[in-house]
Amino acid sequence: MTGYHSDKDLYLKRLKRIEGQVRGIAGMIESDRYCIDVLTQVSAVTRALQGVAVGLMDEHLHHCVASSIEQGGGEGDAKISEAMDAIKLLLRS
Repeated sequence: MTGYHSDKDLYLKRLKRIEGQVRGIAGMIESDRYCIDVLTQVSAVTRALQGVAVGLMDEHLHHCVASSIEQGGGEGDAKISEAMDAIKLLLRS
């Protein structure tokens, strides 16, 4: 089971809202809206996606990584490395 399982509906709702925002941005471009207005909306979508990513990372650390560490063995170290790789990837974006 995934770490975000209990919040899956919340994540899907947030992603649907973001999807709507992206469609709105496309509409703004189609109607030749002012550049700064479009960029403001792009920034809002970026922040919203970052919020989803941070939430998923939090769930991963508290569920998947913590569970692997509690079980012992090398799995905990592997999950920590995996989480660090994901964090590095998020920081690059």
